[in-house]
Amino acid sequence: MQILHFSDVHIGVENYGRTDPDTGLSTRLLDFLRTLDECVDYAIDKQVDIVVFAGDAYKSREPSQTHQREFAKRVARLSAAGVPVFLLTGNHDMPHIAGKATALEIFRTLEVPNVVIGDSLKTYVVETRSGPVQIVALPWIRRSQFLARDDIRGRSPQEITKAIEDNLTELIKIEAQALDSNLPALFVGHVSVGDASTGSEQYMMLGTDHHLLLSAVALPQFDYIALGHIHRHQVLHENPLVVYSGSLERVDFGEEHDQKGFCIVELDLTQPIGNRQLAFDFVPVNARRFVTIKMELGIDDPSPMETVLRSIRAVEIEDAIVKMLITMPRSIEGHINDSVIHTALGEAYYVAAVSKEIKEEIRTRLGEANPNLLSPQEALRKYLEAREVPRDRIENLVDRAAYLMLRNDN
Repeated sequence: MQILHFSDVHIGVENYGRTDPDTGLSTRLLDFLRTLDECVDYAIDKQVDIVVFAGDAYKSREPSQTHQREFAKRVARLSAAGVPVFLLTGNHDMPHIAGKATALEIFRTLEVPNVVIGDSLKTYVVETRSGPVQIVALPWIRRSQFLARDDIRGRSPQEITKAIEDNLTELIKIEAQALDSNLPALFVGHVSVGDASTGSEQYMMLGTDHHLLLSAVALPQFDYIALGHIHRHQVLHENPLVVYSGSLERVDFGEEHDQKGFCIVELDLTQPIGNRQLAFDFVPVNARRFVTIKMELGIDDPSPMETVLRSIRAVEIEDAIVKMLITMPRSIEGHINDSVIHTALGEAYYVAAVSKEIKEEIRTRLGEANPNLLSPQEALRKYLEAREVPRDRIENLVDRAAYLMLRNDN
């Protein structure tokens, strides 16, 4: 049995984009859809047994009709190809108010074939061409679901969070113990687990985060644990595999160095539980690159503008979202031409920023002395010494300067 696991599509993130003249859509929307298409194409071409989506189809809890249409197109392609799809609801798919429909519920309402919505903490059985698979689902859990309980009332926020996490851990354990060991079993959760490394999802957070111990999900009853919510792909545990597939597209510069893609896991159904893992692979997608160019200019640089241009030429910026950070002494700032920099960055897909950080330097002609602590005569003496002016002339010039300042004071 071959399983494709992906998550955190976040359709609707449009920062660092512009309007596409042909479609009228944000060019960044097209980026997100292109990587989603790579995932869907792979599933159909390889005829995987099931596609498991671990939550957060959209950026907004109330996605636009256009965003819903584009996501539905891709799900419909999988459905028409006979590939079962399990869609877990993440925090970005949940409405603000309990009782309102989730962003994914439309697939159940329309009874789209081969699509199962995981919006409750329970076990689902999904039919595939290789036979049934059990899925214990942990969708995003609203804090409000627990606040009305008698045993929760009057507790502090920290105590409430701990109670929720303990309750979820126990419920997962109960579901796992009720599984049929003769059938393959997956856990699919949209939650923070263990010490997973986080990224841009922190500033995109909707709702209060829950943290489960790794031991709460890495149970021996599961053949594979598919996680969503954390944007960075990472394997937290080997046997059974506990994996964040990560997001398909980079959201901002916080994900500049993160590899983006989806996971493929293959199970040998002839083996008993605990020995079914046959192969695992992470398949990269062609996500939009983010590039940060950092450089520092020295006060003695004879050609600072050429140094800047040389640093740009040394980096592959074509079709990338680029940010440039230049640290320089104030004395050089006037030599840096912003328009020339933007022209040099012309091959970039989008220039997010050209930032300058001014570094106050101690003038080298004054040696190591801080000019703010020197009297005018001492500063003049240091300057003349640095210029290698003869000592008798230095004394004469310092005396003349003192005389002129004295006259000026009077």
